[in-house]
Amino acid sequence: MKETIKQVIAHEAQAILNIPVEDGMLEAIELIHRQVHLKKGKLVTSGMGKAGQIALNIATTFSSTGTPAVFLHPSESQHGDLGVVQENDVLLVISNSGKTREIIELIDLAENLYAGLPLIVISSNPKGVLAQNADAFIYTGNPKEVCPLGLSPTTSTTVMTVIGDALVVSMMNKIGFTNDDYAKRHHGGYLGSKSRLQAKNDTKNNH
Repeated sequence: MKETIKQVIAHEAQAILNIPVEDGMLEAIELIHRQVHLKKGKLVTSGMGKAGQIALNIATTFSSTGTPAVFLHPSESQHGDLGVVQENDVLLVISNSGKTREIIELIDLAENLYAGLPLIVISSNPKGVLAQNADAFIYTGNPKEVCPLGLSPTTSTTVMTVIGDALVVSMMNKIGFTNDDYAKRHHGGYLGSKSRLQAKNDTKNNH
C-alpha cells in the first residue's frame, strides 16, 4: 500500500513538472490584468464536475489576492446566473476534454450577451472547440490520470490547480500585492492575523 501511495505521488509530481510553460499563460495573465485591473471588470471562471471545483478554487484565490473573480456554474448560467457577466469581464473556463457541452453552450450564451468577451481556456486538448475559440489557451500537457481505470479526474485536476496557482502568483507579482492588501481582504482566522502582523512588520521596516 505504501508503494502505491509513493507511485501516485511520483506520478502526479512528474505531471506537474511536465506542464508546458508557453505563451498562453503569459497571454492569460495580460488579459486578466487588462480586463480586471485596467478596465475594472472581473474574472469569471467556469467548469463542470471536478474541473468546476478547480475553477471555483481559482476564483476564490484570485479574489483573496486582489483580483476580483466569481465562479459561474455552466448549467446555472442557463437559468439566469449568466446575468453576473458584465461587458469588461474575462472568462476562464476549464475543460479537460476541450469539448464539454455545457461549457461550449456557456461560451455561446456569453458571446450573445456581450460580443467579444476575452476567453481563456485551460484544457488537455489543443485541437478542441474551446481551444480554437480561445484568446489565450493554456495546455495542461494532457497527463494520464493516475486513477487505475484511467477515468477519474486525478492527475488532470492536480495539474489544473497548479496552473491556477501559477496564474494567481504571477498576478500578485504584477500588481504588487502586499501583506496589507491581503489583510484588508482576509480579516478572519489564522491567515487574517498573520497577514496583519506581517503588514505591521512591513510598515516598521519601511520607516
